[in-house]
Amino acid sequence: MTRRQLLAATAPAVAAVPLAKLALDKPAQAATPHVHYPGMAMDAPTHAAMHGHDVPAPGGPKALDDLLHPPPVLPHKPGRVREYELTAVDREIEVAKGVFFNAWTYNGTVPGPVIRATEDDLLRVNFTNGGSHPHTIHFHGIHPAGMDGVFEIVEPGGSFTYQFPARPYGMHLYHCHATPLKKHIAKGLYGAFIIDPPEPRPPAQELVMVLTGFDTDGDGENNFYGVNGPAFYYAKYPIRVRRSQTVRIYLANLTEFDLINSLHLHGDFFRYYPTGSSDHFEYTDTVMLCQGQRGIIEIDFAHTGRFMFHAHQSEFTELGWMGFFEVVD
Repeated sequence: MTRRQLLAATAPAVAAVPLAKLALDKPAQAATPHVHYPGMAMDAPTHAAMHGHDVPAPGGPKALDDLLHPPPVLPHKPGRVREYELTAVDREIEVAKGVFFNAWTYNGTVPGPVIRATEDDLLRVNFTNGGSHPHTIHFHGIHPAGMDGVFEIVEPGGSFTYQFPARPYGMHLYHCHATPLKKHIAKGLYGAFIIDPPEPRPPAQELVMVLTGFDTDGDGENNFYGVNGPAFYYAKYPIRVRRSQTVRIYLANLTEFDLINSLHLHGDFFRYYPTGSSDHFEYTDTVMLCQGQRGIIEIDFAHTGRFMFHAHQSEFTELGWMGFFEVVD
């Protein structure tokens, strides 16, 4: 099913029918326009009410925890070695309920593992190409030319070690830079790269959100969108946070094919630090991101309850890029 056909079916139909069956068996124009949930008006748009166990999202309640929660911050200690192992792996992943995608991954997930260091750490990433195509890793940040992931192509079965001092501090990212570049990114070879400042940021509940898109029919348009992977996941499993403590989100957009993506928060405002490499922030409830753009969001929730977050491109929302914060005292 193409992206346009899926949109014609609308998100309520997505909630009512397993996506794989919808794609194979149901003509788009025959899809049910709305679906009813207890306690909700019959004609309410479902994308604003889809939450909990009825949401068609793959995976269990802790399936994305390693991608949502970053490794712990470490104090400033120049020269300390932070070492990571990344392996490129071809793997079929479930990107929406019953919909599978032949991905190229780092360590088996899309996005890949969160890499974290403190400024002036010596970052060492041992990369092995276990996939079927040549791959690299390109890190955003400051590093020598020979560590840039452009010229040091790693053939299948080969390996390469990236090593450089971590700087500057901020929210960065990494991705494959082999050609064709758009295919290597669209297939899933990317992840979050956090460098902490020498002077630690104030304590917070820390989360990582990498915006994802999946072209499941190979037409150069994404059919599904999500955060840290599959569509609708955080609508089925809301992210639980505390009102009494700042929520800090490391946000990056790695969506291929679309010129822009966004994040909108309901019911509150947040401080947005572009790239996270200065104290400058914008106070808002919506940020727009082109591919590769990233920053840090800090939220001090004023109220408890369930608050939606989603792309302010409504099309992306209805194709999976939505979720909820469950705010508790």
